[in-house]
Amino acid sequence: MRCLGADEARVPVPVAALRLVGAFMTLLAALGLAVVHPLVRGERRAAIVRSWCRTLLWTLGVRVAADASTPSPTAALVVVNHISWLDVLAVASARPGRVVARADLRGWPLIGPVAARAGTIFVDRHRLSTLPGTVAEVRAALRAGARVLVFPEGTTWCGAEGGRFRPALFQAAIDAGAPIEPVTVSYRSAGRPSTAAAFVGDDPLVASIWRVARTRDLVADLRGHRVLAPTDDRGRLAAAAEGLVYGGRTAAAAIRPVPAARASGLQRPGVSRRVGVHVVDVLHGHPA
Repeated sequence: MRCLGADEARVPVPVAALRLVGAFMTLLAALGLAVVHPLVRGERRAAIVRSWCRTLLWTLGVRVAADASTPSPTAALVVVNHISWLDVLAVASARPGRVVARADLRGWPLIGPVAARAGTIFVDRHRLSTLPGTVAEVRAALRAGARVLVFPEGTTWCGAEGGRFRPALFQAAIDAGAPIEPVTVSYRSAGRPSTAAAFVGDDPLVASIWRVARTRDLVADLRGHRVLAPTDDRGRLAAAAEGLVYGGRTAAAAIRPVPAARASGLQRPGVSRRVGVHVVDVLHGHPA
C-alpha cells in the first residue's frame, strides 16, 4: 500500500469546494473566538475548543470516532502519534487542551494568531537551546491544571511503524507530577485504512487540504490507552508510551500505570510497513 495512494473513495469536486468554503468560514469565526477564549476558564474553555474543532472537522467531511472506554485525566500530558495536521483537530475535539506545536506555525496567516491566542506552546526544534524553556512552559501548564497535547515523534509519519518518541517533554510531566495519557490516532475511509490525511515529505499543505476535502467518509479513530504515572525516568516513560501507542513495540509493561481512582477517550489500522510520499520506504515527514 503506497502512501497518498489514489484509491480513496472521493466526493465530487463541487462538494469538496463547498467543504473548503465552510472550513474557511469556520477559521474566520475562530478570530472572534480567540478574543473570548482567554477570558473563560475550565470546562467552558474546553467546550469552546471542542465545539470549534468538531465544527471545522465537520465542514471538511471528517468524523471523529473516539473510544471512551478508558478514563481520561484532565491535567495530563497527552502524547499522540503524528500523521497529519488533522491530528490536532481530531484529538482536541475529544481531549481539548493546550497544544505543543512547531514554532513557525505562529507566522501562518490566520492560523498563527488564533493558535497563539488559544494558548499554543510553540517549540523550535531547530534551536535546542530553547528546549528547556519549552519544557518549563509545559510543566507550568500542567501544574496549573491544564491538559497538554504533545506529538513526541517530532514529525509526521505515514505507515504502521512511525517514529521514536522523543523523551524531552516527558520530563515536564515528571516535574509536575502529572499523568501521561498515550493516544493512538489512525484514519479510515469507506471502512478501509486510509492514508488520505497523511501530511508527509514534500506534500504541500494546500494539496493535503484538498485531498482531505475530496475524500469520502473520512474517519479519524482515537484510542486511549492506560494512563502512566510519572514515576520513572523520561526515557523509559517515552518508550512505554510509544509501545502502547504502537501496540507493544517496546516493553511498556515495566512502567506502573496510574490507578483508576487517580485517572479522572482512543487501533490504528496502519499499513503493513513504513511508506513515504512518493516511494515506499521514504521516511521523511513534516516537522511538527
